[in-house]
Amino acid sequence: MIDFLVIGGGIAGLSVAARLAIHGKVTVLEAEKSVGHHASGRSAALFEENYGNAAVKALNKASAAYHKTAHGGVLSPRGLMLVGRAGEEAAFEDDVQNMHLTEISVTDAAGMIPILDTNILTHAAYDAGALDIDTDLLMQNFARELRAHRGTIVTNAAVTSISRTDNGWQVYAGEMYDAKVIINAAGAWVDQIAAMAGIPPLGFQPYKRSMARIPAPGGLDVSDWPMVFGVNEAWYAKPDAGALIVSPADEEPVEPHDAWADDMVLAEGLDGYSQHVTEPVTRLLASWAGLRTFAPDRALVLGPSTQDDSFIWCAGQGGYGFATAPAASQLVSDLVSGKPSELGSDIVAALSPSRFA
Repeated sequence: MIDFLVIGGGIAGLSVAARLAIHGKVTVLEAEKSVGHHASGRSAALFEENYGNAAVKALNKASAAYHKTAHGGVLSPRGLMLVGRAGEEAAFEDDVQNMHLTEISVTDAAGMIPILDTNILTHAAYDAGALDIDTDLLMQNFARELRAHRGTIVTNAAVTSISRTDNGWQVYAGEMYDAKVIINAAGAWVDQIAAMAGIPPLGFQPYKRSMARIPAPGGLDVSDWPMVFGVNEAWYAKPDAGALIVSPADEEPVEPHDAWADDMVLAEGLDGYSQHVTEPVTRLLASWAGLRTFAPDRALVLGPSTQDDSFIWCAGQGGYGFATAPAASQLVSDLVSGKPSELGSDIVAALSPSRFA
């Protein structure tokens, strides 16, 4: 009998599995041939404490120490810049306030990102505290913690049926698994997993986001450039392995699936980026898409179902999964083990599945 059966091998599933491994026998089931195949493998991977709503920001802040110190840390300097044009003043100011940015001159902004078009841009703001997350290392760290406590990860294990038993649950994923507790960390598929278990879905919505990798503009060294956003997150660009990732920051509601980039959406996003810079986009090195899955209120859903306290939600990470993973996984572990959470009771309530009851 497995104590904790975690469905989903993305950052949510691996982190909570690692936390729970000190409390009992843990098995992670991942439908794909490797962990982190879907949203976790397609993240922009920025740690910005002031990104998201109040509950998400609280998780970000509670995760900071782990990100900085655990296993030597997974963060490195990046910085975050916001740029705007004439007519965008009100939206620019809203973004500055919401993300606690500091306004800078367009000249100073171009000093950091020399391709910015100073003839077009009228506003800029910056936060030096935004950091890159080594997402692969973070997932490896959690996987090592899990295995150090004799936890297991099973890949190519798509769940096809779940049934309640007198002692817990029976889950079929190529073979039968008996478990006392299910942790639903299935990303875009969390509502489908809940329905299999006879738990009412909570209304999670996956949204597709497209990405393109383009060559370093003008052959410049982009390694020290900050991540840059357009107003209202209309697009963003971020250095990646000597090139730039550019996204239209699109949010197309879709059914759960292995996502791919839409050429027209990418073209529109690249055009938005191009209107702010002096170097044209001449070719793509690669393109892809990922799903960002949100609860109706866009806060994570962490804790036991109101219908059955042996069915635990670890869901709705949206675009915040890596940033919030240390604190989110600790909260789930605390709730399951009966340990008081270090998060405030208001934040725990804001993240609880009971808010949808």
